[in-house]
Amino acid sequence: MPALAAALAAGLVTAMVGALVVGTPAAGGALAGTAVVVVFFGLGATVLQVTTRVVPGASLLVALLTYTLQVVLVGLVFVVLGDSGLLDSIWDGTWLGVAVIVATFGWLGGHLWSSMRARVLLYDLPSSEPATTTGGGRRDGLGRAHADVSGADEVSR
Repeated sequence: MPALAAALAAGLVTAMVGALVVGTPAAGGALAGTAVVVVFFGLGATVLQVTTRVVPGASLLVALLTYTLQVVLVGLVFVVLGDSGLLDSIWDGTWLGVAVIVATFGWLGGHLWSSMRARVLLYDLPSSEPATTTGGGRRDGLGRAHADVSGADEVSR
């Protein structure tokens, strides 16, 4: 959610600056560029989130494939918009590109911010059963067995 909010905020600021500097076509292009980023990155994040819950082992593969597909589809959107004439008549193509870049950095910044504050359990906590072993050994706080060295034979002189 922070990534979405950051991307939308960055895109809206870009649209306002474009409207003040160039006019309505720049604002429209910036809003369209922001929409492209939010839709593609939002769908990619949703696919990745579902994958990590269902098949955690495949999450890296799905992340790489999703990113590749996103890059290809964003490129196709630019080609289609360029061929349709929308960038010449209704939207300013330069501001669309600027908004894509700015909203992408906003999205990445939001993800970075949320991942730095996420509490992710990196290890299993030790069990609460007593640390006893057979054979005179001992267990450390993580439950690993160690040899008992306190009664080791001393070397006589």
